[in-house]
Amino acid sequence: MTDETPRPTEAGRIAAFFDLDKTVIAKSSVLAFSRPFFDQGLLNRRTVIENTYAQFLYLLSGADHDQAQRMRAYIAAMCEGWDVEQIKSIVAETLHEIVDPLVFQEAADLIADHKLRGHDVVVISASGEEVVAPIAAALGASHSTASRMRIVDGRYAGELEFYCFGEEKVLAMKELAERYGYDLARSYAYSDSSTDIPMLQAVGYARAVNPDRALRRAAVENGWPILTFVKPVPLLRRLTGRGRGLLAIGVIASATALVAGAATYSVLRRHR
Repeated sequence: MTDETPRPTEAGRIAAFFDLDKTVIAKSSVLAFSRPFFDQGLLNRRTVIENTYAQFLYLLSGADHDQAQRMRAYIAAMCEGWDVEQIKSIVAETLHEIVDPLVFQEAADLIADHKLRGHDVVVISASGEEVVAPIAAALGASHSTASRMRIVDGRYAGELEFYCFGEEKVLAMKELAERYGYDLARSYAYSDSSTDIPMLQAVGYARAVNPDRALRRAAVENGWPILTFVKPVPLLRRLTGRGRGLLAIGVIASATALVAGAATYSVLRRHR
């Protein structure tokens, strides 16, 4: 597909679909919350080490279907018996402390740009919805969709009800498109992983972000732009930077107004 900017007069709403881990934030969202889960007694030290190692291998190798299924079973078993409300409470209490320093500046700017252009921003991730939904809300996303655990009597039952991965992501995107009137042919998608190639192929404007080797090859073959997100910048610094920018704009505007005022006064005085 061509890489032209869609015309606003065309029918259908536009969405920008963002993968979360290593696309918007610099590490695994599940792994990021290992410490507060450990502090609350949900994980022991051995589980934290095993989880970290499993995530490392997952990210290093670029997960294929079998690896993804093993990771799915591992995470489901690890969370079996956890109290759902406790997880939501931990995430809510530690969200900004943990996630803010991990957000890529470039991702935050892209999200802001899409919103300014009137596009809906959708975060779509294989991580659990209890983690993804609050992060998406903090980023200002319009909607989010993520993996869902089966819940029995307020606790995780040890199996996934919906795994938002690979082709399942495309199904979720199509459901959102039907619900909110998105035109996928005019929409955008961003991801770092080759496992999201189906997601990128489902839209008109795909973007590979810090791609793994397989995704980089696919991006070259399909003519998808490759974006490099360099460094996560803490939210406070981003706000400070924007504040300085606004201050600079204000100073320039004030100076311009003073010059214009002086020129007008000079012209009027000569006229008199």
